[in-house]
Amino acid sequence: MRTKLIVLIIVVGLGIAGTLGWLGYQLFTTGFSAKTEPHAIEVFLARQIRHLAIPIEQRNSPNPVPFSPDLLKEGLAHFADHCAGCHANDGSGQTPIGKNVYPKAPDLRLTDTQSMSDGELFWVIHNGIRFTAMPAWGEGDPSKDMDSWKLIHFIRHLPQLTPEELEQMKGLNPKTKQELEE
Repeated sequence: MRTKLIVLIIVVGLGIAGTLGWLGYQLFTTGFSAKTEPHAIEVFLARQIRHLAIPIEQRNSPNPVPFSPDLLKEGLAHFADHCAGCHANDGSGQTPIGKNVYPKAPDLRLTDTQSMSDGELFWVIHNGIRFTAMPAWGEGDPSKDMDSWKLIHFIRHLPQLTPEELEQMKGLNPKTKQELEE
């Protein structure tokens, strides 16, 4: 038993040393510029840390708001007004802000986001993610919680967004300084 513990400590220590060595290599040879694509290891570690940071109860929370076409319209308007500045109307993240922050705004249409549970998406919207540009939008107001749950239905719809919906969203995007501040 004691030998197994020692082997485990050595393996964990080597893993930590390897990770620190890799981080040092990144820092001193390539830097941590927001413009360079992250290495696959960095992406993997970031996703794992994000997943582990979300409490299990939240991860398993189902969306309490039943889907409806009207609800989808509300989510579309909310996304166009509050989210598209970073994530783009189509959810691609291809905006001046989304492309130039680190990590880059994710393409919400892809499996990395679409495979997250509704509870995980809610938690990210409400709590944000440290060391990213994703702010925390939760205010502890149950009525605003419902807006976030509605938004999750729209995020699920992004891969099927129609050209007509994209055109509608253009009219809903904030255009003036006052609209941006609302």
